[in-house]
Amino acid sequence: MALKHIIARDCRIGARRNNQDRIGYWASEQALLMVVADGMGGHPRGELAAQRAVDKLVEDFIREARPRLSDPEEFLLDAFGRAHQSIVTHARDIKLPDAPRTVLVACVVQDGAAIWTHVGDARAYLIRHGALAARTHDHSYVQHLVDTERISEEEAGLHPERNLVLRCIGGDDAPQIPAPERLVLEKNDIVLLCSDGFWGPLTPDELAAGLPGRALQAEIDSLVRRVETRAGTQCDNVSVMAIAWQERKRRAATARRAKPSDDVPTQA
Repeated sequence: MALKHIIARDCRIGARRNNQDRIGYWASEQALLMVVADGMGGHPRGELAAQRAVDKLVEDFIREARPRLSDPEEFLLDAFGRAHQSIVTHARDIKLPDAPRTVLVACVVQDGAAIWTHVGDARAYLIRHGALAARTHDHSYVQHLVDTERISEEEAGLHPERNLVLRCIGGDDAPQIPAPERLVLEKNDIVLLCSDGFWGPLTPDELAAGLPGRALQAEIDSLVRRVETRAGTQCDNVSVMAIAWQERKRRAATARRAKPSDDVPTQA
């Protein structure tokens, strides 16, 4: 039996000259995969890194979800590693002077649970009853400053180095991939993945309140228009994908969270 969900998505160039974001989605009868990648500036061909990362995760999911994954957590960890290697190998094959890089977030939905992980500042959110129930923890310099109580959450949004990320897919070093987190879904939950171009101009309350889930695509379109208007001539690429879950809660599952990180800034 096919999974009961509604999906909505958008990927826009914003005010930039090109779009380095990529999104991907695939569903089997018993599982689905959502992916958002945001290619990094400051290095060559961010869009290439984002596209290869999305393609690799979708390709691996199609091969292994027949019709479900044997271990979604292991799948995500392995697929992120293979995406990294695919980018590095391709950069070497086409003789790029520096390997492209991307931040990446992905979520598998299977057995009534959302299982997600990420690298960088692309985010996943769980929205329940009009409020944020959970989200990923950014691998960014400003998040590090917030975690160490050197700045507040409000100050983070205005910090001049808010685009400095601490982890990525691609580049010289193997990525540090957090242990995937598993969240049991309830009917009408919304699972949303996005780039910082989407979440950056919105407050958490605006994001959650804007998605009651009754007309999901129209709600996503409305939030994207708000982002573009608010960001104006500084609008980044804007990418978002969301599902409204339509099945009742199945069973309990154990949450798995990443351990606190000792990251230091390495990327612009």
